[in-house]
Amino acid sequence: MSHIAFLLVPGLHLLDLAGPAQVFSTAADFGHPYTLSYIAEQPLVPTAQGLPLVARLDWPELGPDDLIVVPGWRAPTLTGGPAIGAASLESLRDHHARGGTIASVCAGAEALGRAGLLDGRRCTTHHDVQDELARRYPRAMVVRDVLYTADDRVVTSAGIASGIDLALHLVATRHGPAVAAQVARDMVVYARRNGHEPQASAMLRYRSHLDDTVHHAQDLLDARFDQPLPLPALATAVGVSERTLTRLFTRATGGLTPLRYQQTLRLERAEHLISHGATVDAAARAVGFGDPRMLRRLRAREH
Repeated sequence: MSHIAFLLVPGLHLLDLAGPAQVFSTAADFGHPYTLSYIAEQPLVPTAQGLPLVARLDWPELGPDDLIVVPGWRAPTLTGGPAIGAASLESLRDHHARGGTIASVCAGAEALGRAGLLDGRRCTTHHDVQDELARRYPRAMVVRDVLYTADDRVVTSAGIASGIDLALHLVATRHGPAVAAQVARDMVVYARRNGHEPQASAMLRYRSHLDDTVHHAQDLLDARFDQPLPLPALATAVGVSERTLTRLFTRATGGLTPLRYQQTLRLERAEHLISHGATVDAAARAVGFGDPRMLRRLRAREH
């Protein structure tokens, strides 16, 4: 996703926009080029917080690797939200039809529903309007009380700050968990994920702690999850004994050893590769398993 286009509607929440924009701009600061554009149906867009935003009226040329994000807005109900023109909805449909990804934050899922992109797909939104979204779009599969969902290049997130989680998930999917961890730490995000959601990034799901030694070890494992990294070498790299590292690591991650954490990263990446057409054997080799039977055992245990 080299180009991120934000569709701005009147009354949008600033954090719905600023959170994902900060994630992608920070990723660009670390050498992963992203261009951000802001498009609206009017040149000056009022926000729910009172700060007007200046937007362009024409859509940039977007390809399959690019992303459109629809931030949410303030309204008591989805039906009481701002009008969205037919041309804007058509732009959403066309981009997805050409292989691009569409994302929404909070009430922005309503725009995706109007564009017909929620039909037959898993989605979510702010808990206050989840029931209304399900009523308005009965063909959508509304998942309640999760931070985000991803289904066939349609990615939706819950309320406001969850747009940061959504954007970090997309960065992790595109560039790997180490880059997403780097962005999250630079943003001073106290990362969290719903551990019951399969889309939840392992990198963030097990980062909800404040132990710098364990963060350092996780940084190394995130960056080299597909390579051998024995416990003695890992402990030396972070400056503690093997026993101390294991004790700190299991306490911070809720019971995972460094090896189990690395296996979790490998399994998550392998599932992504398999979902995109790779064989189990090819995925096993790509993520560092010398024997595909190990990947099969881990997948069976997870499922």
